[in-house]
Amino acid sequence: MSDPTEPEVMSGFDGEEQEGPRIEFYGGRGMSAIPIAFFILWAIAQTALWRISDTEGLVAGMLIGLILGMFFAKGNWKTYANTIFEGMTQPVAVTAIVAWLWAGMFAETLQVGGFVDGLVWLADATGVGAVLFPALTFVLAAVLATGIGTGYGTTIAFVTLFFPAGVLLGANPVLLFGSILSGAIFGDNLAPVSDTTIVSAVTQDSDIGGVVASRFKYAIIAAAIAFAGYLLAGSVMPGLEVAGDAQQALLEGSQPIGLVHLLSMAMVIGTAVAGRHIVEAISWGIVTAVVLNVALGLSTAAEIVVFRAPADAPFSEPLAFLPILEVVEDPEAVGVGGSILDGAVGFFALSILVLLIIAAAQIMIRGGAFQAILDWSIDRLATNVRNAELTMVGSSALINAVITINTAAEVAIGPFISKVGERFNINGYRRANILDAQTSALGYIFPWSGGVLVGFTAMSELPGQYDWFTADMVVNPVEVVPFVFHGWLLVAVFVLAAITGFGREYLTDRESEEVARI
Repeated sequence: MSDPTEPEVMSGFDGEEQEGPRIEFYGGRGMSAIPIAFFILWAIAQTALWRISDTEGLVAGMLIGLILGMFFAKGNWKTYANTIFEGMTQPVAVTAIVAWLWAGMFAETLQVGGFVDGLVWLADATGVGAVLFPALTFVLAAVLATGIGTGYGTTIAFVTLFFPAGVLLGANPVLLFGSILSGAIFGDNLAPVSDTTIVSAVTQDSDIGGVVASRFKYAIIAAAIAFAGYLLAGSVMPGLEVAGDAQQALLEGSQPIGLVHLLSMAMVIGTAVAGRHIVEAISWGIVTAVVLNVALGLSTAAEIVVFRAPADAPFSEPLAFLPILEVVEDPEAVGVGGSILDGAVGFFALSILVLLIIAAAQIMIRGGAFQAILDWSIDRLATNVRNAELTMVGSSALINAVITINTAAEVAIGPFISKVGERFNINGYRRANILDAQTSALGYIFPWSGGVLVGFTAMSELPGQYDWFTADMVVNPVEVVPFVFHGWLLVAVFVLAAITGFGREYLTDRESEEVARI
């Protein structure tokens, strides 16, 4: 038996081979999947069986799973503990969290600036009702996600802004949430600046431009059917009752001035398309939104950021004239608030959850369960070209059930997809498309996936922002699973493509341009 502390070369979340200590488990390599398996069972019980939509509860499940897995590790538990820290420091997880925080600040700033009122006014004025709203939301979310390259950011923005507008107009909340997730999937899969697009191209030694061009046919087929599906479902799925007087008052009180924040969204899209980093792009959007809010009187400076200081604090009274300072008598009211803080704070629990999940996935990698699954797939399933492609689809789906951040899942499974594809001379474009389609789609379908949870987290904040929005309007992550039409269709398109050979290319068909590295 080898020493578990000896370094072993393996693939990590950074996409490169890395040295690190292997963890041995009682019962073999498969036991290293205990933390993740326990978490998935916990998530199913909590969200599906008992309908408890609580991110903090999922954090508890992941923590218990990590502790449980420790008891099956052989030898010194120090290596196991260090692997948890190793996983939590992976760049792919931190990147997703940063995108959530920035997108949350941006969406909240638009919300206090009346963008939702503007959307309600526009939909009412143009006659866009409950039937058409989910389908249009899908298209608009797809446009934004394709422009800025982040499906997570799109989900946050649309749940914060479009979701309450659609519910108010009578659209079905579950269907509406599904359409938002579908639009996010479209952009994540197709945007040239999307992290999943870049990673799928790089891991398969293909150029980004060629990958995007070659995958358009798959994406548009799924999108066209999804759009028709949202039109049909919108006509048969009723919305929730909003108090009649409140609904009428909100419709009559909606103002078109909030639509000025289309400029804020255009700033984000334009800056991202120009090649700037997504953090920079959203930052410019936040700056634009703040300027418009204050200059046009859409919100006060205190609604964006406010310091609530006690009356006995030094310089509280002398500086009370400042628009961002509020003197309060109630000790419990002391603190900092506003859209900038509120937009970020809402994602703190989810951020911790994601770091813990990536840590558990790293334990699977160090413990060998991940590699055991891949080895079995190559030996037993990938016996010809068709089965090889079906294996790539299935293995990508499996890893997305385990690793809830789609980019992290893509990086982890990328070398396997390359190995299987090259074994049967499958072109890099085709391999990249199979890889990205599954990770983009299923990262927004599983109830515990990052895409669904980030949308649910943003939705959970809405009851505190609107008097008419009640807790029963918040969609349970399990309920939306069947209605992420574009995601399911994108997976189905590649299953059929693998079976029929549609779009299949071999290494001899064409060569990739120089690969863009990041």
